[in-house]
Amino acid sequence: MVDALDGVRLDHGSPVPLYHQAAQVLEAAIEDGRLARGSKLEGEVELATRLGISRPTMRAALKQLVDKGLLVRRRGIGTMVAPRPVRRSVALTSLFDDLKEAGREPRTRLLSLERVPCPPDVAEHLGLEPGAPVVRFDRLRVAGSDPIALMHNVVPDGLVEIREEDLERTGLYELFRSGGVAPNVATQRVGARKAGAEEAELLEMGLGDPVLTMTRIAYDANGRPIEYGSHSYPAESYWFEMMLVDL
Repeated sequence: MVDALDGVRLDHGSPVPLYHQAAQVLEAAIEDGRLARGSKLEGEVELATRLGISRPTMRAALKQLVDKGLLVRRRGIGTMVAPRPVRRSVALTSLFDDLKEAGREPRTRLLSLERVPCPPDVAEHLGLEPGAPVVRFDRLRVAGSDPIALMHNVVPDGLVEIREEDLERTGLYELFRSGGVAPNVATQRVGARKAGAEEAELLEMGLGDPVLTMTRIAYDANGRPIEYGSHSYPAESYWFEMMLVDL
């Protein structure tokens, strides 16, 4: 932070609002790497003092960068530079694979793994009778020190062997492939909403902060449903890329 703001002087005579000037200074420092992704910022008072502006003006500058997804507020930690977003193309890949391709080492914290009767709403998607046995597991995916996804999955019982150590070691689609099951096509719905209490705690967000949501049903080459997934992601950590054509 010392290097990022060293020698910076805002123009108090400029028609450009001071909060916007301050936001531009911090944004430039993030973009050129002087403020590292994932690093913690000083407090509002310290930043305001160093830039020669009031605390409310500094707060407005930080809010502008939070709204742009460049800064995030972590409960109990403070304001941090947002981690570099995970680019996810609209293709049948797993988050684990996407993170490795981006050079970020994924880690998984297994929250639960159990064999349960299939709920009616999930059974409909998996082509099962309500109450049929399924394997349900919940995971928190982490890259570096950043929690980036809360994942709830259900797969038909007996499809592949799913062990605790495997879910913590690799991604679900790798387990499918090693068990002779190949995901071939999927339907996926992406949405957005406010974070609930569980998401806020596990993803280290504020209650009500925006999250992206993704619901996916994956099928093998024979059209057999093999996975129902419901995931949520901190909104600032993701963007999806797709190609649109004129039909």
